[in-house]
Amino acid sequence: MLKYQQEQRSLTREQKEAVGLLSIGTFLEFFDFMLYVHMATFLNEIFFPKTDPSTATLLAAAAFCSSYVLRPIGALIFGYIGDNIGRKSTFIITTCIMAACCFTMANLPTYAQWGYTASVCMVICRVMQGLSSIGEIVGAEVYVTEMTKPPAQYPAVATIEVMGLLGTTIALIVASFATLGNVNWRIAFWFGTIIAIIGGTARRILIETPEFADAKLQLKRVFEKANMDIKKLNNNPIVNEKVNKKTALAYFLLDCSWPLNFYIAYFFVVLF
Repeated sequence: MLKYQQEQRSLTREQKEAVGLLSIGTFLEFFDFMLYVHMATFLNEIFFPKTDPSTATLLAAAAFCSSYVLRPIGALIFGYIGDNIGRKSTFIITTCIMAACCFTMANLPTYAQWGYTASVCMVICRVMQGLSSIGEIVGAEVYVTEMTKPPAQYPAVATIEVMGLLGTTIALIVASFATLGNVNWRIAFWFGTIIAIIGGTARRILIETPEFADAKLQLKRVFEKANMDIKKLNNNPIVNEKVNKKTALAYFLLDCSWPLNFYIAYFFVVLF
């Protein structure tokens, strides 16, 4: 059995509060993100021109896939923000983006009212939601990892992932009521906006992770003691280490295999 320098068998009150707030936030984030997915067939008829079934299917697929276009860029952006500004900042930004997109979608005029402008606005909202979602769950998992130590760390991080899946499931239930129960579909997105605002407000009480704060302070002190500019760190060969592009591409394609198959099946189940 592996021995850790400082084992942690249970979470402190502060850690439980952090895990709870992050779990709720991830739940809300993925509830808002997947709400459109579960209502795709219905909403595509409202926000896209009516065409033959094959074209309608392609438009639905395009609207679905648009949310994943900026995900790699979102990982770079929020990775930079998390490493240079702070872990907490990523949660506040991602929650604000998701709430703004959900609010826009709830109040967006239909294709019959705005024409292609409505279609473009809907796709933009989906793209921004995709960018936000990747920064949310990864940022939350990093935060919990730095706040806790093994073995209590493992179930704490897993809770974040589970709450994301739970948000997806609840979005399916709400979408079913909205589309099959003759309920105004905009209510579902207004509801998503409200809970996103509540979750974002609650997260403001979170503090920066001690590991991130200490590492940043120690690095600054080392450079001050050596009378060096911290910007020179960018010239460090470790920081500028060359990446094997072929290996990176291979790992990328391997990691894409299961989500690709899952979401193709997931998308066509929604349609049919």
